Amino acid sequence: MQHGTKVFDVVAPRSKFYQGGFGRLFPELEPWGPPNIQAHKLEEHFLEVASRLMSEAVDGTPDELAEAETSGAAGVVGNGNSSLPSGYVYFGQFVDHDITLDVTPLSDAESDPNRLLNFRTPRLDLDCLYGLGPDAQPYIYEHGDRGFTGKFLTSPVSDPGFEGIPASIHDLPRNSAGAALLGDPRNDENAIVAQIHTAFLLAHNELVDRARSQPGGDALTGGLLFERARKTLKWLYQWIVWNDYVKRISHPDVHKIALTKEEQPDHRLIWKLGYKDDVFHWKHQPFMPVEFSVAAYRFGHTLVRNAYQTNSFRPAAGFGKFFPIFSTRPDNDIGGGRALTVRRIVQWDWFLNMGSSAKGLFPQRARAFDTKLSRALLHMPQDPDKPGNPKRVLNVLAARNLVRGVKMSLPAGADVAKALGFEPIVITDEEPKTLWYYILKEAADEGSSGGAGLRLGLVGSIIVCATFAGLLKGDPLSWFNIEPGWHPSDDPLLRPDDNIDHPGPEHAPDNNEWGLSTLIRLSGLPVKGDDFDGIVAKPASAGLV
Repeated sequence: MQHGTKVFDVVAPRSKFYQGGFGRLFPELEPWGPPNIQAHKLEEHFLEVASRLMSEAVDGTPDELAEAETSGAAGVVGNGNSSLPSGYVYFGQFVDHDITLDVTPLSDAESDPNRLLNFRTPRLDLDCLYGLGPDAQPYIYEHGDRGFTGKFLTSPVSDPGFEGIPASIHDLPRNSAGAALLGDPRNDENAIVAQIHTAFLLAHNELVDRARSQPGGDALTGGLLFERARKTLKWLYQWIVWNDYVKRISHPDVHKIALTKEEQPDHRLIWKLGYKDDVFHWKHQPFMPVEFSVAAYRFGHTLVRNAYQTNSFRPAAGFGKFFPIFSTRPDNDIGGGRALTVRRIVQWDWFLNMGSSAKGLFPQRARAFDTKLSRALLHMPQDPDKPGNPKRVLNVLAARNLVRGVKMSLPAGADVAKALGFEPIVITDEEPKTLWYYILKEAADEGSSGGAGLRLGLVGSIIVCATFAGLLKGDPLSWFNIEPGWHPSDDPLLRPDDNIDHPGPEHAPDNNEWGLSTLIRLSGLPVKGDDFDGIVAKPASAGLV
């Protein structure tokens, strides 16, 4: 869950006529800031708020919190958990990296409010995966004797403590210093999102092989194979985002009307946006709303657990062995930025519903959608001088989000609710009125969410669904526009056995088709314990536990 050591933000103009990379959904609403708190005291104020109100009660270092985890608790819905499998938390992080990236330091953004630049296209087009393409970034692609093969580079996992690692288990491609060679280096921030990125690399490569095996495929150049695979993977990704991921995290009534397929009198199929006129309105192409990027979409931070079980293979990992999200001990956490080792390989039926793990124990669930964050997120190793110190704002994720919302001049959550026509939920005088906090508290409210702690409430769902629907419909190259009737089962590069059962929440019973687990199956990454057969510890590693 690392997000860099600097606070990178943008300032979005309030004009309704502004059409840049970032914009506002509610430009007419007044910004909110804590009363009687001067600007230079914001960080101190929100550090106290984060510690007092927004962290789970149990205390300890990230390593101590991991050791206190119990095997059954992570898989139980309720009691502080949502029904969302934890794999979706990190898929959400991958999606975030695909649609937003700003590298303007906060000080520069404040002095030049019109300097706005999103280095990611506000589209679900996998530019975090494909980067600038094989011509501009050839070092992330595979080249053979005949030139570009159409595939990505990947690396086999090579752990000095083990041998017999199956060839199907891959890591990100890395240089001699261990740095990942990626379209977006943020996708090596932790081992889980890194393996999601790896899954996309491998899925693309598999689709290239399938395109080559079709009639006439042998005669295609690497470039043509690449384009065929990219189109299928991009459209499958868009399908997964809208029909699996967004559907799971949002209120069913909101998702149902945000983007609808309609048959016209002449029998054409078109997709219509339900919130374009009154929520997410743009002129030529969608912008990135700061109410989404700075507030609503940060719901994912409350879903992160202190620690995770990674795979069933002993002695490297095993059932009941939890690895913290941060650690001061080498290779004892799920942190990224280094080569993958056996103990950090994700066994995907422990993170997604894939039908092969013990029910009630797996998949590990995301924490509840509420105002509490994992205690470990008070100890992020982000401050360059005092990493992990909970008195430094860069190390405390909740405080950083609260400060960012005020500096970005976001309105109070209650004001947004009223602008949408809702009676606001109650926020006490002791609680921050920021939009981000409001969305988290609303999600925990049974009446607003329709399932306390299981999904976003109405305000959060509308911002998230309206934004995603707008990005999909506003992309002229998405399947919603190019081929409105497209379905993964009709794609020539996809096969029925790519689709596996992964039950969705009660309000989304059709979520058992072509979801995130389809991508994992397509990639060939390890799904169950049997996929680790053949790995053995070298004698010097026999004492690992």
